Amino acid sequence: MSTLAELVRERTELTALDVDHLQRLVAEWQLLADLSFADLVLWVRTKEGGWLAAAHMRPTTGPTTYPHDVVGEEPEQDTRLDRAARDGARVEEHGQVRREAVPVRRGDRVVGVLSRDTNLATTRVPSQLELAYLSSAGELMQMVAEGTFPFPGSDPDPEHSPRVGDGLMRLDRTGHVVYASPNALSAYRRLGVTGDLLGAHLGHTIARLSAGPGKLDEPRGSAALAAALRFREPRESEVEARSAVVSLRALPLVPGGEPRGALVLVRDVTEVRRRDRAILGKDATIREIHHRVKNNLQTVAALLRMQARRMTDPSAQAALQESVRRVASIALVHETLSLTLDESVDFDAIADKVLAMCAEVAATGAPVVVRRSGSFGVLPAEVATPMAMTLTELVQNAVEHAYPGGRSGGIDVHVRRGPDRLEVDVDDDGAGLPEGFDLQASTRLGLQIVRTLVAGELGGTLSLTPRAPRGTRAQLSVPLSPSDAPG
Repeated sequence: MSTLAELVRERTELTALDVDHLQRLVAEWQLLADLSFADLVLWVRTKEGGWLAAAHMRPTTGPTTYPHDVVGEEPEQDTRLDRAARDGARVEEHGQVRREAVPVRRGDRVVGVLSRDTNLATTRVPSQLELAYLSSAGELMQMVAEGTFPFPGSDPDPEHSPRVGDGLMRLDRTGHVVYASPNALSAYRRLGVTGDLLGAHLGHTIARLSAGPGKLDEPRGSAALAAALRFREPRESEVEARSAVVSLRALPLVPGGEPRGALVLVRDVTEVRRRDRAILGKDATIREIHHRVKNNLQTVAALLRMQARRMTDPSAQAALQESVRRVASIALVHETLSLTLDESVDFDAIADKVLAMCAEVAATGAPVVVRRSGSFGVLPAEVATPMAMTLTELVQNAVEHAYPGGRSGGIDVHVRRGPDRLEVDVDDDGAGLPEGFDLQASTRLGLQIVRTLVAGELGGTLSLTPRAPRGTRAQLSVPLSPSDAPG
Protein backbone atom coordinates (compact mmCIF):
# COMPACT_ATOMS: atom_id res chain seq x y z
CA MET A 1 0.00 0.00 0.00
CA SER A 2 1.33 3.42 -0.94
CA THR A 3 2.01 6.00 1.76
CA LEU A 4 0.01 9.17 2.17
CA ALA A 5 2.73 11.24 0.49
CA GLU A 6 2.98 8.82 -2.45
CA LEU A 7 -0.78 8.71 -3.00
CA VAL A 8 -1.12 12.50 -2.87
CA ARG A 9 1.89 13.07 -5.13
CA GLU A 10 0.74 10.52 -7.74
CA ARG A 11 -3.01 11.14 -7.76
CA THR A 12 -3.54 14.82 -6.86
CA GLU A 13 -2.26 18.29 -7.70
CA LEU A 14 -1.56 19.29 -4.10
CA THR A 15 1.74 21.03 -3.34
CA ALA A 16 4.54 19.84 -1.06
CA LEU A 17 3.36 22.30 1.62
CA ASP A 18 -0.15 20.87 1.35
CA VAL A 19 1.23 17.36 1.84
CA ASP A 20 3.22 18.53 4.88
CA HIS A 21 0.03 19.94 6.44
CA LEU A 22 -1.85 16.70 5.80
CA GLN A 23 0.96 14.63 7.29
CA ARG A 24 0.94 16.75 10.45
CA LEU A 25 -2.82 16.22 10.68
CA VAL A 26 -2.39 12.46 10.32
CA ALA A 27 0.30 12.53 13.03
CA GLU A 28 -2.30 14.01 15.42
CA TRP A 29 -5.46 12.23 14.40
CA GLN A 30 -5.37 9.25 16.75
CA LEU A 31 -6.25 11.90 19.34
CA LEU A 32 -9.18 13.09 17.20
CA ALA A 33 -10.43 9.55 16.54
CA ASP A 34 -10.32 8.57 20.22
CA LEU A 35 -12.06 11.74 21.38
CA SER A 36 -14.73 11.28 18.70
CA PHE A 37 -15.27 7.51 19.22
CA ALA A 38 -15.25 7.49 15.40
CA ASP A 39 -13.31 6.41 12.35
CA LEU A 40 -11.48 9.18 10.51
CA VAL A 41 -10.89 9.03 6.76
CA LEU A 42 -8.84 11.65 4.95
CA TRP A 43 -10.19 12.36 1.45
CA VAL A 44 -8.27 14.29 -1.22
CA ARG A 45 -9.38 15.53 -4.63
CA THR A 46 -7.82 13.59 -7.54
CA LYS A 47 -6.56 15.07 -10.78
CA GLU A 48 -9.71 13.75 -12.47
CA GLY A 49 -11.98 15.59 -10.02
CA GLY A 50 -13.04 12.61 -7.91
CA TRP A 51 -12.26 11.75 -4.30
CA LEU A 52 -9.55 9.39 -3.03
CA ALA A 53 -9.23 7.95 0.50
CA ALA A 54 -5.60 8.78 1.37
CA ALA A 55 -5.52 7.67 5.02
CA HIS A 56 -7.71 5.94 7.60
CA MET A 57 -7.65 5.85 11.41
CA ARG A 58 -9.82 3.75 13.75
CA PRO A 59 -10.65 4.73 17.35
CA THR A 60 -9.30 2.81 20.33
CA THR A 61 -12.21 4.04 22.47
CA GLY A 62 -15.14 2.60 20.53
CA PRO A 63 -16.25 0.24 17.72
CA THR A 64 -15.02 0.84 14.21
CA THR A 65 -17.29 1.74 11.33
CA TYR A 66 -15.02 0.16 8.72
CA PRO A 67 -13.70 -3.35 9.54
CA HIS A 68 -11.75 -3.22 6.25
CA ASP A 69 -9.15 -0.66 5.18
CA VAL A 70 -10.57 2.05 2.92
CA VAL A 71 -7.28 3.63 1.82
CA GLY A 72 -7.17 3.86 -1.97
CA GLU A 73 -10.93 3.68 -2.45
CA GLU A 74 -12.68 6.16 -4.79
CA PRO A 75 -16.45 6.60 -4.27
CA GLU A 76 -18.48 7.22 -7.39
CA GLN A 77 -20.22 10.22 -5.87
CA ASP A 78 -20.26 11.81 -2.41
CA THR A 79 -22.15 15.10 -2.21
CA ARG A 80 -21.18 15.39 1.46
CA LEU A 81 -17.50 15.72 0.55
CA ASP A 82 -18.28 18.05 -2.36
CA ARG A 83 -20.29 20.41 -0.17
CA ALA A 84 -17.70 20.50 2.59
CA ALA A 85 -14.92 21.32 0.08
CA ARG A 86 -17.03 23.86 -1.82
CA ASP A 87 -18.51 25.73 1.15
CA GLY A 88 -15.56 25.32 3.53
CA ALA A 89 -17.98 24.26 6.29
CA ARG A 90 -18.76 21.09 8.20
CA VAL A 91 -21.49 18.88 6.71
CA GLU A 92 -23.27 16.21 8.78
CA GLU A 93 -25.55 13.34 7.77
CA HIS A 94 -27.39 11.00 10.15
CA GLY A 95 -28.38 7.37 9.75
CA GLN A 96 -27.14 4.08 11.15
CA VAL A 97 -23.72 5.71 10.80
CA ARG A 98 -23.32 9.38 11.63
CA ARG A 99 -21.11 10.91 8.95
CA GLU A 100 -19.54 14.33 9.28
CA ALA A 101 -17.37 15.92 6.59
CA VAL A 102 -14.89 18.49 7.92
CA PRO A 103 -12.91 20.62 5.43
CA VAL A 104 -9.15 20.53 6.02
CA ARG A 105 -7.95 24.07 5.52
CA ARG A 106 -4.40 25.34 4.99
CA GLY A 107 -4.31 29.10 4.79
CA ASP A 108 -7.17 30.21 2.53
CA ARG A 109 -7.47 26.87 0.68
CA VAL A 110 -9.26 23.61 1.41
CA VAL A 111 -6.69 20.86 0.73
CA GLY A 112 -8.81 17.87 1.75
CA VAL A 113 -11.84 16.68 3.66
CA LEU A 114 -11.78 14.77 6.94
CA SER A 115 -14.69 12.35 7.32
CA ARG A 116 -15.71 11.52 10.89
CA ASP A 117 -17.88 8.40 10.78
CA THR A 118 -19.46 7.12 14.02
CA ASN A 119 -20.98 3.65 14.39
CA LEU A 120 -24.36 4.17 16.13
CA ALA A 121 -25.19 0.46 16.48
CA THR A 122 -24.56 0.61 20.24
CA THR A 123 -26.25 3.96 20.93
CA ARG A 124 -26.77 4.75 24.63
CA VAL A 125 -26.85 7.71 26.99
CA PRO A 126 -23.32 9.14 26.99
CA SER A 127 -21.39 9.37 30.26
CA GLN A 128 -19.72 12.50 31.59
CA LEU A 129 -16.39 11.23 30.20
CA GLU A 130 -17.88 10.69 26.75
CA LEU A 131 -19.47 14.14 26.78
CA ALA A 132 -16.13 15.71 27.69
CA TYR A 133 -14.41 13.75 24.92
CA LEU A 134 -17.00 14.69 22.29
CA SER A 135 -17.00 18.34 23.29
CA SER A 136 -13.21 18.54 22.96
CA ALA A 137 -13.33 16.65 19.66
CA GLY A 138 -15.89 19.09 18.27
CA GLU A 139 -13.70 22.08 19.10
CA LEU A 140 -10.62 20.46 17.56
CA MET A 141 -12.62 19.58 14.43
CA GLN A 142 -13.70 23.21 14.15
CA MET A 143 -10.03 24.23 14.38
CA VAL A 144 -9.23 21.75 11.57
CA ALA A 145 -11.86 23.43 9.42
CA GLU A 146 -10.39 26.85 10.27
CA GLY A 147 -6.80 25.77 9.55
CA THR A 148 -5.54 26.26 13.13
CA PHE A 149 -5.13 22.55 13.91
CA PRO A 150 -2.73 20.79 13.66
CA PHE A 151 -0.46 23.38 15.20
CA PRO A 152 2.41 24.64 13.00
CA GLY A 153 5.74 23.15 14.06
CA SER A 154 4.09 20.62 16.38
CA ASP A 155 5.73 17.21 16.10
CA PRO A 156 4.29 14.84 18.76
CA ASP A 157 6.09 11.61 19.58
CA PRO A 158 3.42 8.91 19.05
CA GLU A 159 5.35 6.42 21.18
CA HIS A 160 5.94 8.57 24.26
CA SER A 161 3.32 11.35 24.17
CA PRO A 162 0.25 10.86 26.41
CA ARG A 163 -2.82 9.41 24.72
CA VAL A 164 -6.51 9.99 25.38
CA GLY A 165 -6.89 6.74 27.32
CA ASP A 166 -3.91 7.53 29.57
CA GLY A 167 -5.72 10.48 31.15
CA LEU A 168 -7.46 13.68 30.06
CA MET A 169 -8.22 16.98 31.73
CA ARG A 170 -10.14 19.95 30.41
CA LEU A 171 -9.16 23.45 31.58
CA ASP A 172 -11.13 26.65 31.20
CA ARG A 173 -9.48 29.81 29.86
CA THR A 174 -8.20 30.72 33.34
CA GLY A 175 -6.47 27.36 33.87
CA HIS A 176 -9.01 25.80 36.25
CA VAL A 177 -9.96 22.14 35.85
CA VAL A 178 -13.52 21.66 34.59
CA TYR A 179 -13.15 17.92 33.91
CA ALA A 180 -10.64 15.21 34.82
CA SER A 181 -10.91 11.60 33.70
CA PRO A 182 -10.44 8.78 36.26
CA ASN A 183 -7.00 7.92 34.84
CA ALA A 184 -5.92 11.56 35.08
CA LEU A 185 -7.04 11.70 38.72
CA SER A 186 -5.11 8.48 39.47
CA ALA A 187 -1.95 9.93 37.93
CA TYR A 188 -2.14 13.06 40.07
CA ARG A 189 -2.92 11.05 43.19
CA ARG A 190 0.50 9.44 42.76
CA LEU A 191 2.01 12.93 42.76
CA GLY A 192 0.37 13.70 46.12
CA VAL A 193 -2.84 15.49 45.18
CA THR A 194 -5.27 14.61 47.97
CA GLY A 195 -8.29 16.81 47.24
CA ASP A 196 -10.56 17.00 44.23
CA LEU A 197 -8.96 18.42 41.11
CA LEU A 198 -12.28 19.72 39.81
CA GLY A 199 -12.26 23.52 40.15
CA ALA A 200 -8.57 23.64 41.10
CA HIS A 201 -6.08 25.80 39.21
CA LEU A 202 -3.85 23.14 37.62
CA GLY A 203 -0.81 25.39 37.25
CA HIS A 204 -0.88 26.37 40.93
CA THR A 205 -1.43 22.74 41.93
CA ILE A 206 1.63 21.65 39.95
CA ALA A 207 3.67 24.51 41.43
CA ARG A 208 2.82 23.38 44.97
CA LEU A 209 3.66 19.77 44.15
CA SER A 210 7.03 20.70 42.64
CA ALA A 211 7.96 23.21 45.34
CA GLY A 212 10.86 22.32 47.57
CA PRO A 213 13.87 23.77 49.41
CA GLY A 214 15.95 25.92 47.09
CA LYS A 215 13.50 25.60 44.16
CA LEU A 216 12.91 29.17 43.04
CA ASP A 217 12.23 28.63 39.33
CA GLU A 218 8.74 28.13 37.98
CA PRO A 219 8.11 24.37 37.55
CA ARG A 220 8.23 23.17 33.96
CA GLY A 221 4.72 21.73 34.05
CA SER A 222 3.23 24.97 35.36
CA ALA A 223 5.14 26.99 32.74
CA ALA A 224 3.93 24.68 29.97
CA LEU A 225 0.29 25.21 30.97
CA ALA A 226 0.80 28.98 31.14
CA ALA A 227 2.30 28.99 27.62
CA ALA A 228 -0.60 26.93 26.23
CA LEU A 229 -3.22 29.24 27.78
CA ARG A 230 -1.47 32.57 27.30
CA PHE A 231 0.33 32.13 23.99
CA ARG A 232 -1.90 29.41 22.48
CA GLU A 233 1.08 27.12 21.83
CA PRO A 234 1.05 23.34 22.43
CA ARG A 235 3.54 22.30 25.08
CA GLU A 236 4.82 19.05 26.58
CA SER A 237 6.42 18.70 29.98
CA GLU A 238 6.77 16.46 33.03
CA VAL A 239 5.81 16.88 36.67
CA GLU A 240 7.80 15.02 39.33
CA ALA A 241 6.87 14.70 43.00
CA ARG A 242 7.02 11.99 45.67
CA SER A 243 9.15 9.77 43.37
CA ALA A 244 6.36 9.78 40.77
CA VAL A 245 6.60 11.29 37.27
CA VAL A 246 3.63 12.37 35.16
CA SER A 247 3.97 13.50 31.54
CA LEU A 248 1.55 16.14 30.29
CA ARG A 249 0.71 17.58 26.91
CA ALA A 250 -1.30 20.81 26.80
CA LEU A 251 -3.22 21.70 23.63
CA PRO A 252 -4.84 25.16 23.49
CA LEU A 253 -8.46 25.21 22.30
CA VAL A 254 -9.25 28.27 20.17
CA PRO A 255 -12.22 27.44 17.92
CA GLY A 256 -13.40 30.49 16.03
CA GLY A 257 -10.32 32.35 17.28
CA GLU A 258 -11.84 32.48 20.78
CA PRO A 259 -9.69 30.98 23.57
CA ARG A 260 -11.69 28.37 25.49
CA GLY A 261 -8.98 26.89 27.63
CA ALA A 262 -6.84 23.82 27.00
CA LEU A 263 -7.00 20.08 26.62
CA VAL A 264 -4.38 18.37 28.81
CA LEU A 265 -3.38 14.76 28.17
CA VAL A 266 -1.56 13.13 31.08
CA ARG A 267 0.31 9.86 31.47
CA ASP A 268 1.94 8.23 34.47
CA VAL A 269 5.51 7.53 33.29
CA THR A 270 7.01 6.71 36.68
CA GLU A 271 8.07 3.18 35.76
CA VAL A 272 9.33 4.31 32.34
CA ARG A 273 11.57 6.95 33.94
CA ARG A 274 12.75 4.47 36.59
CA ARG A 275 13.85 2.06 33.86
CA ASP A 276 15.48 4.90 31.92
CA ARG A 277 17.49 5.89 34.99
CA ALA A 278 18.46 2.28 35.63
CA ILE A 279 19.70 1.95 32.05
CA LEU A 280 21.64 5.22 32.33
CA GLY A 281 23.17 3.97 35.57
CA LYS A 282 24.24 0.73 33.92
CA ASP A 283 25.66 2.64 30.97
CA ALA A 284 27.67 4.83 33.34
CA THR A 285 28.95 1.73 35.14
CA ILE A 286 30.00 0.08 31.88
CA ARG A 287 31.81 3.25 30.76
CA GLU A 288 33.57 3.45 34.12
CA ILE A 289 34.68 -0.18 33.76
CA HIS A 290 36.11 0.53 30.29
CA HIS A 291 37.86 3.61 31.71
CA ARG A 292 39.44 1.60 34.53
CA VAL A 293 40.46 -1.23 32.18
CA LYS A 294 42.11 1.37 29.92
CA ASN A 295 43.97 2.86 32.90
CA ASN A 296 45.13 -0.58 34.06
CA LEU A 297 46.34 -1.49 30.57
CA GLN A 298 48.23 1.78 30.29
CA THR A 299 49.85 1.02 33.66
CA VAL A 300 50.89 -2.43 32.40
CA ALA A 301 52.31 -0.85 29.23
CA ALA A 302 54.26 1.69 31.31
CA LEU A 303 55.71 -1.09 33.49
CA LEU A 304 56.74 -3.10 30.41
CA ARG A 305 58.32 0.01 28.92
CA MET A 306 60.33 0.59 32.12
CA GLN A 307 61.41 -3.05 32.13
CA ALA A 308 62.49 -2.79 28.49
CA ARG A 309 64.74 0.16 29.28
CA ARG A 310 66.52 -1.92 31.95
CA MET A 311 67.20 -4.81 29.57
CA THR A 312 70.62 -5.10 27.93
CA ASP A 313 69.69 -7.87 25.51
CA PRO A 314 68.38 -6.23 22.26
CA SER A 315 66.08 -9.16 21.48
CA ALA A 316 64.53 -8.99 24.95
CA GLN A 317 64.07 -5.23 24.56
CA ALA A 318 62.35 -5.72 21.20
CA ALA A 319 60.03 -8.39 22.66
CA LEU A 320 58.98 -6.10 25.49
CA GLN A 321 58.39 -3.19 23.11
CA GLU A 322 56.16 -5.41 20.99
CA SER A 323 54.20 -6.29 24.12
CA VAL A 324 53.86 -2.58 24.91
CA ARG A 325 52.30 -1.97 21.50
CA ARG A 326 49.91 -4.90 21.84
CA VAL A 327 48.68 -3.74 25.22
CA ALA A 328 48.41 -0.14 23.99
CA SER A 329 46.26 -1.16 21.02
CA ILE A 330 43.76 -2.87 23.34
CA ALA A 331 43.79 0.18 25.65
CA LEU A 332 42.83 2.39 22.70
CA VAL A 333 39.62 0.40 22.18
CA HIS A 334 38.64 0.61 25.86
CA GLU A 335 39.44 4.32 25.90
CA THR A 336 37.01 4.88 23.03
CA LEU A 337 34.33 2.66 24.62
CA SER A 338 34.58 4.67 27.83
CA LEU A 339 33.40 7.76 25.90
CA THR A 340 30.34 6.24 24.21
CA LEU A 341 26.91 5.10 25.40
CA ASP A 342 26.82 1.87 23.39
CA GLU A 343 29.14 -1.07 22.92
CA SER A 344 30.36 0.02 19.49
CA VAL A 345 33.10 2.38 18.33
CA ASP A 346 34.05 4.50 15.35
CA PHE A 347 37.09 2.43 14.44
CA ASP A 348 38.70 4.95 12.07
CA ALA A 349 40.01 7.06 14.98
CA ILE A 350 41.43 3.92 16.65
CA ALA A 351 43.02 2.74 13.42
CA ASP A 352 44.75 6.09 12.85
CA LYS A 353 46.22 6.03 16.37
CA VAL A 354 47.39 2.43 15.90
CA LEU A 355 49.05 3.29 12.58
CA ALA A 356 50.75 6.35 14.03
CA MET A 357 52.03 4.31 17.00
CA CYS A 358 53.47 1.63 14.70
CA ALA A 359 55.25 4.21 12.55
CA GLU A 360 56.71 6.06 15.54
CA VAL A 361 58.28 3.06 17.22
CA ALA A 362 59.61 1.30 14.11
CA ALA A 363 62.39 -0.95 15.30
CA THR A 364 64.49 -0.20 12.22
CA GLY A 365 64.48 3.53 12.85
CA ALA A 366 63.79 4.05 9.14
CA PRO A 367 61.41 6.81 7.99
CA VAL A 368 58.34 4.71 7.16
CA VAL A 369 55.10 6.47 6.17
CA VAL A 370 51.85 4.69 7.02
CA ARG A 371 48.68 5.76 5.17
CA ARG A 372 45.02 4.71 5.35
CA SER A 373 42.32 4.86 2.66
CA GLY A 374 38.68 3.86 3.06
CA SER A 375 36.67 3.68 6.26
CA PHE A 376 36.23 0.95 8.86
CA GLY A 377 33.05 2.66 10.10
CA VAL A 378 31.41 1.70 13.38
CA LEU A 379 32.37 -1.71 14.75
CA PRO A 380 30.98 -3.62 17.75
CA ALA A 381 33.36 -3.93 20.69
CA GLU A 382 33.80 -7.68 20.19
CA VAL A 383 35.14 -6.97 16.69
CA ALA A 384 37.04 -3.77 17.48
CA THR A 385 39.44 -5.23 20.07
CA PRO A 386 40.81 -8.16 17.99
CA MET A 387 40.78 -5.92 14.89
CA ALA A 388 42.98 -3.35 16.66
CA MET A 389 45.47 -6.04 17.67
CA THR A 390 45.44 -7.61 14.19
CA LEU A 391 46.05 -4.27 12.50
CA THR A 392 48.87 -3.52 14.95
CA GLU A 393 50.60 -6.82 14.22
CA LEU A 394 50.24 -6.62 10.42
CA VAL A 395 51.52 -3.04 10.18
CA GLN A 396 54.30 -3.66 12.69
CA ASN A 397 55.35 -6.78 10.80
CA ALA A 398 55.60 -4.73 7.61
CA VAL A 399 57.53 -1.93 9.35
CA GLU A 400 60.10 -4.32 10.83
CA HIS A 401 60.61 -6.82 8.01
CA ALA A 402 59.90 -5.00 4.75
CA TYR A 403 62.62 -2.36 5.11
CA PRO A 404 65.88 -3.89 6.36
CA GLY A 405 69.05 -1.85 6.61
CA GLY A 406 67.33 1.43 7.42
CA ARG A 407 65.49 1.68 4.09
CA SER A 408 62.58 4.12 3.86
CA GLY A 409 59.23 3.25 2.36
CA GLY A 410 55.47 3.45 2.63
CA ILE A 411 52.72 1.21 3.96
CA ASP A 412 49.19 1.61 2.63
CA VAL A 413 46.15 0.30 4.49
CA HIS A 414 43.16 -0.02 2.14
CA VAL A 415 39.74 -0.61 3.73
CA ARG A 416 36.58 -1.75 1.93
CA ARG A 417 33.41 -2.15 3.94
CA GLY A 418 30.53 -4.14 2.43
CA PRO A 419 27.04 -4.90 3.74
CA ASP A 420 28.25 -7.70 6.01
CA ARG A 421 32.04 -8.05 5.56
CA LEU A 422 35.13 -5.94 6.04
CA GLU A 423 38.08 -6.27 3.65
CA VAL A 424 41.47 -4.82 4.68
CA ASP A 425 44.69 -4.84 2.61
CA VAL A 426 48.05 -3.88 4.16
CA ASP A 427 50.48 -3.17 1.28
CA ASP A 428 54.17 -2.38 1.47
CA ASP A 429 56.79 -1.77 -1.22
CA GLY A 430 59.60 -3.39 0.71
CA ALA A 431 61.81 -6.45 0.44
CA GLY A 432 58.97 -8.93 -0.09
CA LEU A 433 58.42 -12.38 1.35
CA PRO A 434 61.34 -14.77 1.86
CA GLU A 435 61.59 -17.63 -0.58
CA GLY A 436 59.44 -20.58 0.36
CA PHE A 437 57.40 -18.56 2.88
CA ASP A 438 54.36 -20.38 4.32
CA LEU A 439 51.99 -18.40 6.52
CA GLN A 440 50.61 -21.47 8.27
CA ALA A 441 54.10 -22.81 9.05
CA SER A 442 55.57 -19.45 10.15
CA THR A 443 56.97 -19.42 13.70
CA ARG A 444 56.96 -15.62 14.08
CA LEU A 445 55.06 -14.70 17.23
CA GLY A 446 53.32 -11.73 15.59
CA LEU A 447 51.94 -13.83 12.72
CA GLN A 448 50.90 -16.60 15.12
CA ILE A 449 48.95 -14.00 17.14
CA VAL A 450 47.30 -12.68 13.97
CA ARG A 451 46.30 -16.17 12.81
CA THR A 452 44.75 -16.91 16.20
CA LEU A 453 42.85 -13.60 16.30
CA VAL A 454 41.57 -13.80 12.73
CA ALA A 455 40.44 -17.42 12.89
CA GLY A 456 39.35 -17.63 16.51
CA GLU A 457 38.07 -14.14 17.42
CA LEU A 458 37.03 -12.60 14.09
CA GLY A 459 36.00 -15.70 12.15
CA GLY A 460 37.76 -14.38 9.04
CA THR A 461 40.56 -15.25 6.64
CA LEU A 462 44.13 -13.98 6.22
CA SER A 463 46.65 -14.32 3.39
CA LEU A 464 50.15 -12.94 2.67
CA THR A 465 51.09 -12.70 -1.00
CA PRO A 466 53.85 -10.99 -3.05
CA ARG A 467 53.07 -7.69 -4.80
CA ALA A 468 54.28 -6.54 -8.18
CA PRO A 469 56.82 -5.12 -8.80
CA ARG A 470 57.95 -5.59 -5.19
CA GLY A 471 56.61 -5.77 -1.68
CA THR A 472 53.98 -7.78 0.16
CA ARG A 473 50.20 -7.66 0.54
CA ALA A 474 48.41 -8.89 3.66
CA GLN A 475 44.73 -9.50 2.89
CA LEU A 476 42.23 -9.67 5.74
CA SER A 477 38.53 -10.52 5.31
CA VAL A 478 36.23 -10.69 8.34
CA PRO A 479 32.46 -10.66 8.96
CA LEU A 480 31.17 -7.46 10.59
CA SER A 481 29.51 -9.47 13.35
CA PRO A 482 31.02 -12.50 15.09
CA SER A 483 27.59 -14.16 14.76
CA ASP A 484 28.20 -14.28 11.00
CA ALA A 485 31.42 -16.25 11.47
CA PRO A 486 31.44 -19.95 10.57
CA GLY A 487 31.60 -22.36 13.48
